[in-house]
Amino acid sequence: MDVSTGDISALVFRRVVREDMAEFSFDGQMLGVLLELDGKKSLGEIASKGGLMMSDIRVVVGKLLELELIEPTEQAVSVLDGDFFGYLNDQLTRAVGPIASVLIEDSVADLGHSMSRFPSHRAAELVDLLDRQIQREEKRITFKQNMVQRIREMT
Repeated sequence: MDVSTGDISALVFRRVVREDMAEFSFDGQMLGVLLELDGKKSLGEIASKGGLMMSDIRVVVGKLLELELIEPTEQAVSVLDGDFFGYLNDQLTRAVGPIASVLIEDSVADLGHSMSRFPSHRAAELVDLLDRQIQREEKRITFKQNMVQRIREMT
């Protein structure tokens, strides 16, 4: 798993039990992060609690992954479901026509994800990116209002 780029704040990791754990040496920051990785807290929560910058967390998590001392959990990121993408496609089609599905696929890829694993915490960012593709102001406003309402309903 590559944690060197992108938004990693919503990722969740858990410790891996290893018999040779005593052979590793940790600095205070690395040990502190390792102890917090419980399979429930996101990296953003851990950074906030420990007063760390995400850049520091990124380095520590990269090292821990390299040493195979942690692994991502399945609950790492809640993802958008097909219903959301269906609604998104419907709303964007009303605004720009049949090219909507292509715009959605391209925007999802531009954000570094796939539609099957698109993190729900980035839904607003996706809507903002797509909103820029709508030329007519009134259609852009309607699209944005409908999508903001849908995102609110999800939370």
